[in-house]
Amino acid sequence: MTQINEVTQLHTVDGVAVLAIDSPPVNALGAAVRRGLQDGLRAALADAAVRAVVIACAGRTFCAGADISEFDKPLAPPHLVELFASIDAAEKPVVAAIHGTALGGGLELALACHYRIAAVTAQLGLPEVALGLLPGGGGTQRAPRLVGVADALEIMVLGQPMSALIAQAKGLVDVLATEADLREDAVRYARRLADTDAPLRRTRDLATDLSGLEAASVVAEFTARNARLFKGFKAPLNIVKAVEAAAGLPFDQGIAREAELFDELMASRESAAQRHLFFAERAAAKIPGLAREAQALPVKSVAVIGAGTMGSGIATTFLNAGLPVTLVDRSPEALERAGAAISSTLRAAAAKGRITSEVGEAQLARLTTSAELSAVADADLVVEAVFEQLELKKAVFADLDHAAKPGAILASNTSFLDLNAIAAATSRPQDVVGLHFFAPANVMRLLEVVRGEQTSDAVLATAMGLGRRLKKVAVLSGVCDGFIANRLMARRGEAADRLILRGPMPRYVDKALTGFGFPMGVFAMLDLVGLDVVGWDRETSAGRTVQEVLCERGRWGQKQNGGYYDYDDQRRPSPSPVADEIIREFRTRQGVQPRCYADDEIIAELLYPVVNEGAKLLEEGVALRASDIDMALVAGYAWPTFTGGPMFWGDTVGLPKILAHLKAKQASGDAIAISPLLERLATTGGAFTGR
Repeated sequence: MTQINEVTQLHTVDGVAVLAIDSPPVNALGAAVRRGLQDGLRAALADAAVRAVVIACAGRTFCAGADISEFDKPLAPPHLVELFASIDAAEKPVVAAIHGTALGGGLELALACHYRIAAVTAQLGLPEVALGLLPGGGGTQRAPRLVGVADALEIMVLGQPMSALIAQAKGLVDVLATEADLREDAVRYARRLADTDAPLRRTRDLATDLSGLEAASVVAEFTARNARLFKGFKAPLNIVKAVEAAAGLPFDQGIAREAELFDELMASRESAAQRHLFFAERAAAKIPGLAREAQALPVKSVAVIGAGTMGSGIATTFLNAGLPVTLVDRSPEALERAGAAISSTLRAAAAKGRITSEVGEAQLARLTTSAELSAVADADLVVEAVFEQLELKKAVFADLDHAAKPGAILASNTSFLDLNAIAAATSRPQDVVGLHFFAPANVMRLLEVVRGEQTSDAVLATAMGLGRRLKKVAVLSGVCDGFIANRLMARRGEAADRLILRGPMPRYVDKALTGFGFPMGVFAMLDLVGLDVVGWDRETSAGRTVQEVLCERGRWGQKQNGGYYDYDDQRRPSPSPVADEIIREFRTRQGVQPRCYADDEIIAELLYPVVNEGAKLLEEGVALRASDIDMALVAGYAWPTFTGGPMFWGDTVGLPKILAHLKAKQASGDAIAISPLLERLATTGGAFTGR
């Protein structure tokens, strides 16, 4: 065995050279790996005793992609395109032996080989689109030559990994092997290729299945069918252009076009935003200051208190993670409805192919229900999801203090109440934590983990780990009214309420927001959730706001066929003369002369206050990092990914511009308290996110 460099080894087995990468944890294609591959390949090809080469990886995976530490830095040679060209040009068969995952640059490495063998458990994909990029190592040129234009578009624009079985059916993989015998199977396969003088199937020399003209037609149909994937994003369009180049240009010209399109994306604001979120999601999991000895506690069973919509969704989330769940509610009727809803959700997932029917039935079998609080006695984690009323929650936690076993984690799903007051109702505040799920809980990615004044490090570590286990983005928040996501977006809602009294009707405000990239506008969202359950108190309502008047007239949103909009029997919205007239009456009473607002003015009015509030969260220590705020809003409120979240977006807009706007609103009488942090950064040329 020859040690090529610190991460690459070369050894020969009966005429087959095995070039093995060993660069934990995921064999990323960093500079050392690239050098090792280049030097090892040269050595193997120069050895007369070597008749074929296998490129394989040690550890749990094949190359899982590029080295993220090299992002936004000049790459040391050799570059991927040059390395892959040398593999392609080899005069001896080169076989990629794939196990674990071959993603991004890892799959491009495999595509540059003449043949590919994969373990049946392997996953393959080109997910660069999630970073606002395209495969820049020849993937946009090789994939269409192997699988055809239509499949290449699906693989790269959707960016979803596929199983080795599907990859073989599409033509990305030639042979399947077992996980245990992959290396041996690869050597035998390579030897057979050499023994039979199999052709050196260079991907670059293959023709695409369509001509340039035919490809253009397929591309047009694909973009029309997937229009939502292109809205606001640059990468999907550049991928399409690169695939068209593969079909219409010789390989080398296509590679040059790929490089142009890749460089264009690297310089784009959209890709910078998506890469920011990539790192932000990883940073969110890291909590500085935790005691080194703090170990996550075992969670093998869960109880959920409250069988309403949120409690049912939370229970479903834990069932999906394979945990047994006891759902507790005093109302047998509520438990029956919840059981039916959970069953319907799991069976619908099976019907859509997201899980097998066997998995769905197994998950459902792990659900038990009870009307007695004593049913929580053996649970490692108890999640309270009762009505959002402080005294009620305190009473539930006082009862849980006696009903739950010592050491059990007691979690509240409160969306804005004082977690410290809730914890004080127990004799063990160190065991209390906030687990704020967003509705629908089994769908939305965000999990706000709320740290109380006395929450122990072990409980906190457990809660953050649960986020990963539940396949959610766990973001740590301190205690405050609304925590991170709801507190910030409350500022958007307040600004929207002010704005409709000054000019634009709700439909124009919502149009600006969907044009910005939100899937739904603020007033459409209120109608969907229900105006009667979002900030309206029947007992104290006195017609002081547009929402109060709408609620007093029974216009509660979609469920009543009318709120800020009118709805037909298919719940399709249309402008509401009733709501418009209520708004006009408020304007008249307040002596407001309405004016027209352009979409960019509406966005400034609504979202600059969100950036300002984010700065306050950082000052107060409620949020650890600006990037945590960005992740919370993207994962919890569908803030458009291609803007990077509110704080990153604020940096790109320009903090001086935001500050000047807020000061002007302040001078005109709006009750806006400007964050000192925002003012300092704006005046010193600083930024929230290091840009």
